[in-house]
Order: sequence, then structure tokens, then C-alpha cells
Amino acid sequence: MKLSKKPLIIGTMVSWFIIIVTFMFSAGSFNMEILFVLWLIAILIIAELIDTRYVRPGYVRNIMIIAGVGTILFGIIVIRKVWVILYG
Repeated sequence: MKLSKKPLIIGTMVSWFIIIVTFMFSAGSFNMEILFVLWLIAILIIAELIDTRYVRPGYVRNIMIIAGVGTILFGIIVIRKVWVILYG
């Protein structure tokens, strides 16, 4: 019996998100930028682990697009943080 990767990906992302939010609220420091970066790390890890060599299903392409957009947003966050440090 072969398990589909779609429900596994969704379950992993939801559980990772719940763990992150739980730790942030228990520490008393909820930060959207840190949440986004940790979410992006999870997306990139999942995209790397499920990517196949010869066959690429549609949902893998969608995950790669989401990871690309997330990487661009991460770059914007980094540039904004550097800007605040330099010209603050």
C-alpha cells in the first residue's frame, strides 16, 4: 500500500506550524517574521525531500513556486532588517 505524499505534506506543515506557534506563545514572544522564516525553512526542506528526479507532479511544482516566492519575501525581510540596523 502506497501512501500519497499530498496528505503527508499537509500534515507535516500543519504540525510544524502548530509546534512553532505553541513555542512562541509559551515563550511570550510572537513574531510574524520569525514565524515566516521557520515556515519557509519547513517548505524548503519538504520541497527538497519530495522532489523526484524524472517525474514532477503538479503539486511539487506548486510547492517550488511557493518556496521561490517565500525566498523572495525572505530577501525583502533581510534587506529591511539591514536597513533598520544601518539607518535606524
